[in-house]
Amino acid sequence: MPADRRHHLWTAYGDEGVYSDPLSAPGLVRWDSGGNRLWGYSAPKGVEYIDTVYAFNVGDGVAWASYYPAFPLLEARADGRIRLRSSPVAAPGGLAVDGDRLIMLGGGREPDLLRRCRMTADEVVPVEEVRLTLPDGAPLKRYAPCVGRGRHLYVRGRSRGQWYVTSVR
Repeated sequence: MPADRRHHLWTAYGDEGVYSDPLSAPGLVRWDSGGNRLWGYSAPKGVEYIDTVYAFNVGDGVAWASYYPAFPLLEARADGRIRLRSSPVAAPGGLAVDGDRLIMLGGGREPDLLRRCRMTADEVVPVEEVRLTLPDGAPLKRYAPCVGRGRHLYVRGRSRGQWYVTSVR
């Protein structure tokens, strides 16, 4: 359950959680520091609900999510405002955001593909694609779930204590 500097706790859910538990049914929920639910996502009319959040990032007063089935980029502000952007990246494993720039890691069957993108009012536009490698040049084939915190994306290496970071630039 990531927290931002404003003491908002955010949780993202998927699979059985959104179908069996009323607390997690919205797929993205914001809590206060005492554990009281303050907000839950409700998809606008004509937009797919959250089945499973694939990539999640928390910044100050905002959470970002890419979710199944349509994989839009959801921007949820602590004041309850939301914005959805269409995205060509299906099933990303992680994301980091800085202003109108973002990176998305993975997607489909390419866990090492890092896409640098920019955001418009309505969509995510890929600008560059690169293959992310480990510092020794070895290919990044498998990793634990990524952790997105603002402009940084943390990827756990082969051991529990080994972490790598890449950032939006």
